[in-house]
Amino acid sequence: MEEVAVLIVGAGPSGLAVSNCLSHLSIPNIVLEREDCCASLWRKRSYDRLTLHLAKQFCSLPYMPHASPSSTFMPRKCFIEYIDSYISRFGIEPHYCRSVESGSYIENEKKWRVEARNTLTQEKEVYVAQFLVVATGENSKCFIPELPGLDGFEGKIIHSSEYKSGKDYENQKVLVVGCGNSGMEIGYDLANFGAHTSIVIRNPFHVLTKEMVYIGMLLCKHVPMTIADAVVTFLGKFWYGDLTRYGIHRPAKGPFNLKVANGKTPVIDVGTIKKIQSGDIKVLPEIVRINRNNVVFENNVVEQFDGIIFATGYKSTTNYWLKDYEYIMNKDGMPKRPCPRHWKGENGIYCAGFSKEGLAGTARDSVAIANDINEILNGMKGKIKVN
Repeated sequence: MEEVAVLIVGAGPSGLAVSNCLSHLSIPNIVLEREDCCASLWRKRSYDRLTLHLAKQFCSLPYMPHASPSSTFMPRKCFIEYIDSYISRFGIEPHYCRSVESGSYIENEKKWRVEARNTLTQEKEVYVAQFLVVATGENSKCFIPELPGLDGFEGKIIHSSEYKSGKDYENQKVLVVGCGNSGMEIGYDLANFGAHTSIVIRNPFHVLTKEMVYIGMLLCKHVPMTIADAVVTFLGKFWYGDLTRYGIHRPAKGPFNLKVANGKTPVIDVGTIKKIQSGDIKVLPEIVRINRNNVVFENNVVEQFDGIIFATGYKSTTNYWLKDYEYIMNKDGMPKRPCPRHWKGENGIYCAGFSKEGLAGTARDSVAIANDINEILNGMKGKIKVN
């Protein structure tokens, strides 16, 4: 059994940022990570052409802004190098290969007990902490919807987290399900490598360039969000024109208000729209059923495909191991409190990386959590001993 002031579960950017903020306040902490590396989503479950969708100034972690010479919209490789530098610079030492199996609040001791399995030795380890930080994030488990006949599909089925490059799909007929940023960018990559690409678009969304989002985020610092929305929406309409003829509809709410209200991110176009307009990528409506290699769509169109890529997002796995999740999470494993107080629960439990505001939200959560814990510990000096 190991006892510590703060136990952090997850060594993605959120867990690393919380650990660093705590260490700057001289608060002892331990980070547990089930993978054999930090930031595994970026290292193992991201496609080759991925870049940061937001300018780097909105994507740095506490105490370490991105270097001036680095690209404004950093490629995946550069961001991983940034994470490695972050760990090295601040001496963060996560306990890797620790698969957390349970987390419970011990009422009579006012502490959290977490059991983890060392996947290298298969030994069980027990940790006890006054504070527990859930940093496993929103993107823990791949989600593929249940579709009639999917289990009988004769082609290749993968989730977007397994996708690396379109070079594996040259001359194949591929269906991308999901029109968020991952789905639209994967569709673009497939088309660039000569795949016959189709994409399912079911819901309205905003389409913007990275530069438009950058302008909007700068405006949000100085003017009301409604004004930033109006400016960016106008730029989007001016640049792309009427997209309804291609099956793409804009929501009634502006992109920034929609993000705050529903957590729905605008699609940041990398060239996909141009390929849709040219016919290189076909837009299709909702899937009705699948019959072997044939896919039937809502408009009664039937198409045959060699492969389906599901860019349908992720689910939180927090409630699988956190037995007393109701102190901070709802039944879906997401914060039960709305932003901006989503990060704090009851009985010394916190969550980081669940704000739906990307790395900027991660940085804010981390600072808020560390300051809150520091305030509690300072207020209890003389009553408890912090090792």
